[in-house]
Amino acid sequence: MLTGFEPRRQKVISRTAFAMRMARAIGLWALLTFGGLVIGMVGYAWTEGMGFADSFVNAAMILSGMGPVAELHTTAGKVFAGCYAILSGLIIVIGAGFVLAPVAHRVLHRFHVETSREN
Repeated sequence: MLTGFEPRRQKVISRTAFAMRMARAIGLWALLTFGGLVIGMVGYAWTEGMGFADSFVNAAMILSGMGPVAELHTTAGKVFAGCYAILSGLIIVIGAGFVLAPVAHRVLHRFHVETSREN
């Protein structure tokens, strides 16, 4: 059981176990998002010399897909912002996978269990 999901022939897990699985997935998403936010804040502070509030708002806006707030003045800051935007896109996709995978698995697993009962 490499994925942590129950195999096809096993019964569907209880709602409590599913809630715990979702809590773990949301926790992974939050950890990934927080890590991405810290990377952005450190990068903006280092390359652009921004303070805590400015680096936070720029990192949060890029991580959410909105784009930077402050104008970037250094070449290093512009290169960092481009790389950070690519990283942020990956964080969004991976985070969505963390949260949606248990839901999709439960729906598909329920379908397989009901199909095998009919046979």
